[in-house]
Amino acid sequence: MTSPAIKSSLRTIALVSLASFVATFALVPLYYIACEKVFGIKLESGPTDEAQVAGMVVDESRTILVEFDGTVNSKLPWAFKPQQLTMQVHPGRQYEANYIARNTSDHPIVGNAAPSVAPSTASTFFSKTECFCFTEQLLNAGEERLMPVRFIVDPDLPAHISTITLSYTFFSNDAATARIVAAPAPPAAARTAP
Repeated sequence: MTSPAIKSSLRTIALVSLASFVATFALVPLYYIACEKVFGIKLESGPTDEAQVAGMVVDESRTILVEFDGTVNSKLPWAFKPQQLTMQVHPGRQYEANYIARNTSDHPIVGNAAPSVAPSTASTFFSKTECFCFTEQLLNAGEERLMPVRFIVDPDLPAHISTITLSYTFFSNDAATARIVAAPAPPAAARTAP
């Protein structure tokens, strides 16, 4: 190969590498746009603002069936399920449902829950004001915990939707678990004589 051919090849490689790098970073915002604008899926950004909820008017004339589902990823040795499978709700009123999580292993594990609302068009009208899915959850070996979620269905939910399914999948957070294991144990409390 001649020197100009090598320079041309290197330039092509550099341009392809740069284009790949830019495309990779563009995928995240494109994913959000596709989910929210094209497919109508509301992505979690934390709890719903109280001001948004305060302006809702309860629609006593309408009842929505909310179904609850809970699963764990196969790499997470936890048991996880909803305390109740269904709930009848009136749009505009806040409700609370509970899930039960239990660490079946012999060591502490941190998990994160990924929520999903079906049908996807209902996700825009289903708001969580408090949820265990907003933070990491540490369960010690054998620990069982009640995990509440507070939610409200927007009265503007399309009339053809009468059932909403709220589903969570728990995943192991290996990085957070490693931090917990690596952290020094807190000093034992000093005993005082009575």
